Amino acid sequence: MLGRSRTLLLTELETPASTTELAHRTGLSPAGVSQNLTALRDAGLVSAHRAGRSVLYARTSIADSLLAE
Repeated sequence: MLGRSRTLLLTELETPASTTELAHRTGLSPAGVSQNLTALRDAGLVSAHRAGRSVLYARTSIADSLLAE
């Protein structure tokens, strides 16, 4: 079960984004976004990579398959 917030975050990650960007786009708190992204990363649904001073999150192919269903 993904839940509404995690599904929303996966949907918003069509292009890589930072925690701050995702918080602004979704209306969730930055702490909530961070917590959900950690759970999604632990589940293999998002990956994280550093871009300068930011960490960008992106959907994995597993998440793409899940959203396509």
